[in-house]
Parts: sequence; structure tokens; C-alpha cells
Amino acid sequence: MKKHIPNLITLLNVFCGCVATVFAVLNQLELAALFVFLGIIFDFLDGLAARALNVQSPLGLQLDSLADVITSGLVPGIVMFQLMSMSLAGGWNVEFGRIPAILESSSFIELFPFFGFLITLASAYRLAKFNLDENQTSSFIGLRTPANTLLILSLPMILFYHNNDILNSIILNPWFLTGLTILSAYLLNSNLVLFALKFKNWGFQDNAMRYTFLIVSLILLTTIRFLAVPVIIAFYILSSIVNGMYVKKEV
Repeated sequence: MKKHIPNLITLLNVFCGCVATVFAVLNQLELAALFVFLGIIFDFLDGLAARALNVQSPLGLQLDSLADVITSGLVPGIVMFQLMSMSLAGGWNVEFGRIPAILESSSFIELFPFFGFLITLASAYRLAKFNLDENQTSSFIGLRTPANTLLILSLPMILFYHNNDILNSIILNPWFLTGLTILSAYLLNSNLVLFALKFKNWGFQDNAMRYTFLIVSLILLTTIRFLAVPVIIAFYILSSIVNGMYVKKEV
């Protein structure tokens, strides 16, 4: 019976991804973000449960990636589609009823929001590569899909909760969204070596980078809230690059 517990947790991730997809399609992006966050928690817990119960299996690995394709692949693609649609329509929280007009339009620029699904394609490709790589334990090659998803989902949360005219104009700028989509797809499948938040022991000396990252992240989240998410992702990438250079020097 215990061998099924991690898979049941993974299926809860699938469920959260399905619910988040519905809310994202309906342009209720705050609720979509909530269920994505719950899905990412289940994504963390299924691996934890598998290791704690010593029931890791190839089925669990495949199921986990399939769940991530929905929660951390499809949903951020839809959210980017909605943000790009808003950037063309001229504002935050545009009614979903306006979307079919995009499909009926003969103007090529009106098809621009579909470019957001590049994130979904890149996420699926990254997850397929990850399943074939058995070396990504203490570090990851490329940005993980949950981290990328938090980055994309932070944008509507910044729009909704920070409500700053300057931030709104940046986030809803078509060029910014295009650049972020391309950057997201690149980071997901890049050869950047990023450290994993996995503790083999609790000693500070062996985990100085991890503890520093967690402390800085907590401070940022409590001070600038959702705006902290893109800052944390940038800090994570830069810290990993610096750490990689330091390790190379030691070798």
C-alpha cells in the first residue's frame, strides 16, 4: 500500500494543475496561481514521500513529469497567452469574452498571444530531457519548470496586488512579454548548472549557499511580496553561476 502514497500525492498535483488550467482559461489568474502553488507543494511532497518510504519507481518518475507538464507547463503557457492578450487589448483583467475576437481576426498581430505557448513547449522538452538524465541530483541543468512557473505566475500577482502604474506598463508591454517568453524557454533548456535545494546534512559549512539563498528569499518575500519572486529567481541563477565559478577554481 505504501508504494502508492507518492503516486497519489502526484495525482493531487495533476488535479491542481487541471483546476489551475480552468481558472487560467477563464482569466481568473489569481486562483490559477493559487492552485499552481498547491500543485508545486504536492510536487515537492511526492518526492519526499518516495524517499522517506523508500519506494522510488520508474512509474513515479514518469508520472511526476506528466503532472509537471500540466501544472508547470500548460498553465504558465496559458497565463502568458492571457497577459499577451491583455497587452494588445490595453489593460489588466480583460474579459475572457474578448479572446475569440483574436481567433476571428485576420490581422497577424492578433495571433501574437499564442507565442506564449512557447513556454509550454520548452517545459515539455525540458521535462523529457530530465527524465533521461540520471545525474541531476545535487544540481540541475537548466531552470526547473516549477521555478519558471512561479516566475510567470508572479506577473499577474504583481499586477493585482502591487497595482503600480510603472510595473503595470512594464509587465503589459508586448516586447517585455516576448523577451521574457524567449528567456524562459532558453533558461529551461540551457546548460546552466543550478544548485539544488537538497540537504544531505544540516551543517552550515556544506550548505552555506542553500541557507543563504533561503534566508535572502524569506527576507525578500516578507518585504516586497510577489515582486520578490522574479528577484529571487534572478538571485538563484546568479548565485549558481558564482558558485560554479568558485567550484571550478577550487578544482
